[in-house]
Amino acid sequence: MQHPAVPELAHTTARPIHWVATATAVSGVIALTSLLQPGSATAAQPQAPTKAAPATVAPPDPARAHFPLDCGPTEALVEKKAAGDLDGDGHPETVAVVHCDASMGTPPDGLYVLTQAAGRTEPRVVATLVDPKDRLTVTGFAVRDAAVTATLLGYSSTDVPSCCPDVKSPAEWQWKGGAFIRSTPSGTRTV
Repeated sequence: MQHPAVPELAHTTARPIHWVATATAVSGVIALTSLLQPGSATAAQPQAPTKAAPATVAPPDPARAHFPLDCGPTEALVEKKAAGDLDGDGHPETVAVVHCDASMGTPPDGLYVLTQAAGRTEPRVVATLVDPKDRLTVTGFAVRDAAVTATLLGYSSTDVPSCCPDVKSPAEWQWKGGAFIRSTPSGTRTV
């Protein structure tokens, strides 16, 4: 008699105990999967893991600031404001166009940069971009891409009435080397 190359396996014949063991194993897997369910489905895509986001810091409120502006018996009026991170430190600054609340005429504007230290309630003026003593009116004012842009209306001489500025010049300020540097915005054409 010749022996087979593979010995006879004892478990190749199915017996009732094998069926009971298989049924028990399958039941265990089903019970385990019912406990480990995936989260509920949403239409939103999952967010990629990111670094912890810094706490959002509110920009300084110019209504709480004291501006270096002598208005006599009238109040300083914040005409326009815009916020942005001008120095790249992750905290927004506020730029404000401010003038005296005069009842007549066109009072000159001041253009100020405000910052606020953590834990302080009052913002402080850290830069004067346009001094009211220069008799300029600020129009077309914006804060974009870490730059302040504006159109400045002024006067060619002291004989020009303050109601009617006759000089128009674009300006841009950017934080460079620890100071705001004024330049003419790119793409500007004079008329």
